[in-house]
Amino acid sequence: MREGLGGQQSVQADDTDGPGRTVTLDHLLDAAEHAFLRGQFSVVGPLLQRLQNTFGTPGDDSADVRYAMLRAAQAARVGNWPEAVRRCPDSDLHLAATGVVHGLAVSTLRRLGEEGGQHADLGTAALAIVLWAHLLDEDDPGDFRTLLTQRRGTPVPDELWDDARRHLHGRITDLLHGLDVRAGRDVLAAWETAWAVERAEFGFVSPDAGAGGLVPLGDAARYLLSDGRGAALLHAYTARHPDPATWTAGSPGHHACADALAQALAGRGRAEVPAGRWSEALSDFSTAARLGHTLDSGDRAAVLRAAKSVGRGLTARDYSPVTRIQGLELAHSLLPEDCSLAAGLTAELVRQGWKVFGDDPRQSRNRFARALVVSPGDRDARSGLDDHLRADLRRVLDGVPPQEKVRAEAVRDLLRRDADCAPARKWLRDRNAEWAVAAAHDGHMAAARSAARRVLEYSGGKGSYDEELVSGALVGLLVDEARISGAENTRAGRERRVGLLSTAVGIAGPTRDRVKEEFETVVLELAEHLEATASPSDVIELFLRDLLRTGRSARFDQTVKAAYLRRAQAREDEGDPGGARRDRACAQRIGGERPDQGMLFGPAPRLHRRPHPRRDRDLGEETLF
Repeated sequence: MREGLGGQQSVQADDTDGPGRTVTLDHLLDAAEHAFLRGQFSVVGPLLQRLQNTFGTPGDDSADVRYAMLRAAQAARVGNWPEAVRRCPDSDLHLAATGVVHGLAVSTLRRLGEEGGQHADLGTAALAIVLWAHLLDEDDPGDFRTLLTQRRGTPVPDELWDDARRHLHGRITDLLHGLDVRAGRDVLAAWETAWAVERAEFGFVSPDAGAGGLVPLGDAARYLLSDGRGAALLHAYTARHPDPATWTAGSPGHHACADALAQALAGRGRAEVPAGRWSEALSDFSTAARLGHTLDSGDRAAVLRAAKSVGRGLTARDYSPVTRIQGLELAHSLLPEDCSLAAGLTAELVRQGWKVFGDDPRQSRNRFARALVVSPGDRDARSGLDDHLRADLRRVLDGVPPQEKVRAEAVRDLLRRDADCAPARKWLRDRNAEWAVAAAHDGHMAAARSAARRVLEYSGGKGSYDEELVSGALVGLLVDEARISGAENTRAGRERRVGLLSTAVGIAGPTRDRVKEEFETVVLELAEHLEATASPSDVIELFLRDLLRTGRSARFDQTVKAAYLRRAQAREDEGDPGGARRDRACAQRIGGERPDQGMLFGPAPRLHRRPHPRRDRDLGEETLF
């Protein structure tokens, strides 16, 4: 920043000025400017120093500008360009002597042109642009034409003045353009652009406007747009930010140029439509909208025209369904209220959904689903999704993995639309059967009964169902599941059968005896399996779960009795005679002379008790007494 001027405005002259004469600040400035214009540079410095020593730094605007311009011009003469840049005023240049301004301006051009411009810097370029824009202003605020008239000794004719101005403009433009090319600056950061911006008064050039730039980015973008160079603006901006999908008005990185970019994109979009570049046009309009552009009537017409032809080539054979769908999506997002666009997009999605129905089910399904979002009531799109669901249901029922996970709510919706859909009924019947069995096995009987009731419904039954019918259905499901589990010849499988049938016995009505008989059979089978594969204590633990009364099955009693005897022998071999005696006593009481209905121990049996963890202590033989 240049220094401000202040202090007193006049003093008595010293002896060299003659007695009684008063030297003013303006007098010293006039003398310094006159000396500079006559090339008496050795005089300029002392005069400015005397002014500084006598008056301090001048305080009014006019004196401040004149003083600062002289200081800048002097610094440039001796090659102190940082000082020249710091001192040079950035406004009110018309207050400075035109000759001094011209002298500094000429020095800056020489500096920029030295040795191919390798010493050119932002500060020197800023000086040249600001000073020459002032001198060559059409309104001639600095009386440059008057200066030329004085030096020529004759007026400058209008045509000569205009030619001279154009010539100087061209030379400066060419110089700055050459420096831009050498430095690789794009049109947004170009010194040539800054020169044009300053002349057009779109902004003010400053050496600290930004990294590599002399004018703020937004000013440069607005100028390029107003100058009809929107294409150059977009080219440079795209080179800096290659992904237009990230250009948004609210982004700090794009906010400065958002308005200019949006207008340039909209202009390019309008120009691309007549040329048949429909996808490009729609993409440009979409990006412009993200940058805050509101489509006018011309833009809307261009969008509709592009949407009508997007994806279709100039010949009947050229057609890209993907491009067409993408283009229609963009057009629909730009004009969501336009019914024709929504209908066109829906129809294309449905058409392509059917086309890839068998080859690419996932893409087909996605297209039908998107069509329903665009047009929620479209029957063709719904029919396509329903057909996919029917195909998946058939796969599941045939034991083949479906293309997509089948969800119960979707199947119920399908059944509401198509009450005769057998795969949907069968799938829902099977799922509810699974839920009923799982809930009953876990003790959630209310949920199990609700699921069993739905099994009856999906099996074709009509009307209401009383509790006896529901219970019978649930028992049947548990028994069926137990029989399926019987195919698994493992302890876990047999334990599961016991649990399922135990639950069934607890809720069985008229079929209780038949279910109980099957239950006792699987308990016996589990006991024999444990006898063959596990330890005697495992058989005894099963016996102590009170699942089967003694006396009901001689085979079961014998199996348990044999387990006690084997464990007694093992305990005796291990040096535990007391434990052996207790096991033998338990074995003798199994199958003894007791009423069939009497229990060998403790309370009445609990059919729904789950197996408890095996204990390390003796397993309940004390309860026999």
